[in-house]
Amino acid sequence: MIRRRDFITLLGAGAAAWPLAARAQQPAVPVIGFLRSAPLTGAMHLVAGFREGLKEAGFVEGQNVAIQLRSAEGHSDRLPTLVAELNSWPVALIVGDNIAALAAKNATTTVPIVFAGGGDPVKEGLVGSLNLPGGNVTGVNFFTGVLGAKRLELLRQFAPKATTIAALVRPNTMETEAERRDLQTAADAMGLQLVMHDANSDRDIDAAFASFAERDANALLVGSGAFLFSHRQRVVELAARHALPTCFTTREGPVAGGLMSYGTSLTDALRQAGNYAGRILKGEKPANLPVMQSTKFEFVINLKTAKALGLDVPDKLLVAANEVIE
Repeated sequence: MIRRRDFITLLGAGAAAWPLAARAQQPAVPVIGFLRSAPLTGAMHLVAGFREGLKEAGFVEGQNVAIQLRSAEGHSDRLPTLVAELNSWPVALIVGDNIAALAAKNATTTVPIVFAGGGDPVKEGLVGSLNLPGGNVTGVNFFTGVLGAKRLELLRQFAPKATTIAALVRPNTMETEAERRDLQTAADAMGLQLVMHDANSDRDIDAAFASFAERDANALLVGSGAFLFSHRQRVVELAARHALPTCFTTREGPVAGGLMSYGTSLTDALRQAGNYAGRILKGEKPANLPVMQSTKFEFVINLKTAKALGLDVPDKLLVAANEVIE
């Protein structure tokens, strides 16, 4: 006769074993770890882009490949634990933004890693060179940070009388430091006052807008990186409250209600990363796959936001735009 306490103990042990048993019974398919330093909320269309690239390479989730999604939710110190968790499956490869990919590289020299990010992968230590990565890491680069001068030029065409431009940036990454220098050089050349504010948290974003108001900023450039991408809705809401025309690095900004964006298509970059992941699953080595540079750029204007701000959009910008949101 089994006593109640013994039965509960046995039940608990059996329940703990069920996932392992189920995993053992499943067909052997490669598992990809999709790791993001910022929240996955608001970024699932990027995951869809990655799946599309995998499909182009012959891999369909649920048929001949599995994907494990993980996020550090903006807390980079959690990344080593998440990488260890993925490796314990074990995964066939890990995909992530540059911050996540670097954490993965620090943990393994054998598991292939594919990154999709906007920083310089050589300077950040992800690869030895763009043409010949040489290790277990390769990926897709879209150099978002070095397009600041172009974004400033476009923003000035929307607000030609602006003399003080605000900039919201994520500090302490190579990508954003390059962006900071690029923006300052461009502002100096245009004779503009640039008010930059760092943002690592919601509180920082709120404080930044208070500072912009005190300095009478006329427009806002929103910097690159996963953190500001994931907080774009909050930035849009505050910009609307302060009547600031905004320029984002990606189309997701104006889609959320910002004024405009100029930069690489993140969805297309993730599609390219998915294609590389598929090629690696087929046997190619990251060391021999040159880092791809995303070539699909998007200039997006939210006409509804422009009207709400009382801005006249020059015809030449409407013609140049890849997408006009009405």
